[in-house]
Amino acid sequence: MGSIRELLEQIPDPSLSTDERVLLSCQLAKQFEKKGNYEAACGAIRNVWPGLGKHPNLDTLHPRTAGEVLLRVGVLTGWIGSSRLIKGSQQIAKNSISESIGIFESLADCKKVAEAQTEIAMCCMREGAQETARMWYAKALAHLDDGDGELKALAVLRSAIIESNASRFANAFNLLEREAALFEASPNHALRGSFHNELARALKNLGVAEDRQQYVERALNEYAAAILHFELAGHARYQGIAENNLALLLVQRERFAEAHAHLDRAQALTTQIGDGANLGAIEESRARVLIAERKFSKAEKTALRAIELLEESDEHTRLAEAYTSQGLALSHMDRLDEAYAALGRAIKVATEAGDFEKAGLAALSMIEHLTERLSEDELCAVLDFARDNLRDTQNVKIRDRLMECAYRVLSVIHTARPDWSNFSLDETLRRHEARFVQMALEDSGGSVTKAAELLGLPGHQSLNFIINRRHPNLIAARTPVKPRRRSIIKK
Repeated sequence: MGSIRELLEQIPDPSLSTDERVLLSCQLAKQFEKKGNYEAACGAIRNVWPGLGKHPNLDTLHPRTAGEVLLRVGVLTGWIGSSRLIKGSQQIAKNSISESIGIFESLADCKKVAEAQTEIAMCCMREGAQETARMWYAKALAHLDDGDGELKALAVLRSAIIESNASRFANAFNLLEREAALFEASPNHALRGSFHNELARALKNLGVAEDRQQYVERALNEYAAAILHFELAGHARYQGIAENNLALLLVQRERFAEAHAHLDRAQALTTQIGDGANLGAIEESRARVLIAERKFSKAEKTALRAIELLEESDEHTRLAEAYTSQGLALSHMDRLDEAYAALGRAIKVATEAGDFEKAGLAALSMIEHLTERLSEDELCAVLDFARDNLRDTQNVKIRDRLMECAYRVLSVIHTARPDWSNFSLDETLRRHEARFVQMALEDSGGSVTKAAELLGLPGHQSLNFIINRRHPNLIAARTPVKPRRRSIIKK
């Protein structure tokens, strides 16, 4: 692939066919993409693409050229939609990339299929659909080998990001270490910077989770290397992300002044290119720094600014993190009802996006900071939710938090005294009965007969009576009774 200057010189050549000129324009767009200059990339293919949200003009193009245009349109729609906070842009991007995949599959071009699959996975990652993204990266890697150079390196890099997003930091670290030669061989400074940035992230989290200070020290060096490569690439967007990541690591070491300085640099770089989603992420990071400094009022206002930015985007995982930070700040200010609402919103946003780990972490924060605000039933429900969403985590600190929350809930249930002014023994017994009936129905797959056996009742009629008379809200949890088939034999 030629340089930007070479491509700009080649494209006006009158001897080129329409397909040749469009393909060169797509190459030029891709080169601008590597520098994070998405506006210039859009301009490079303006001859076939009217703009964001519009379908490109493919009528006279060869299928291979049309597939390349659709791929570039999808990639640019995803990036620009994210930076400009355009709701629904990731779905539009996925539609365009899916169309390109169909074309490349019809041409039996496995490498282009793999490239498109890595890009559709990126859109899923932005939305928070981590498992769907993992599936797409696995499909892409199945088509690639070491001879595919940067294409395989990109798929490896983004696969490592998915592993880290799921707190599988050892997996991310091992994957990047194993494939380090792919990145070292690349002349692409943006790609090499991304490698160092993601390796630093894995090292940082491993160091914190396993209390390995040598990993944390190495992470600081890797972030510095990432920032240097992004500067060499002229990639302000990625440099801002690396500055932000380094700031969060410095917070863990209580180097707050340095953390704020890196966030200031990240904010300046990101404001310069008008990337709203990353500006929201930087505000959320600053809220974390302020919480660590116990400046809760400032942290809450900063988290609110992050929420206002991210609510306009498809960046659901980042939005869930911002709501979590807001909830933590509010809880420290004893504004418990508002904190409860914010953490509940974090759980909802993350769950709807398919980022179940972020949802589970928000649930842990709710137990840790709002124990007094929650009833016994709510504590049990939130703990069950956190356990279900975090049961597969490899992060030792998260597992420790989950265990501590379990002990806290048990302690509350066994030691908390009721509010006698509003106490009703009948209502309390009814509530506990409902919880055990619900668990029995869940464990029996909705079978009333099996649930009655688990509860030690004489038969399903007894349980049906209890449900119908005292707990009608559990009727839907029963397996519907199939009507008896009439005999075809006439009597």
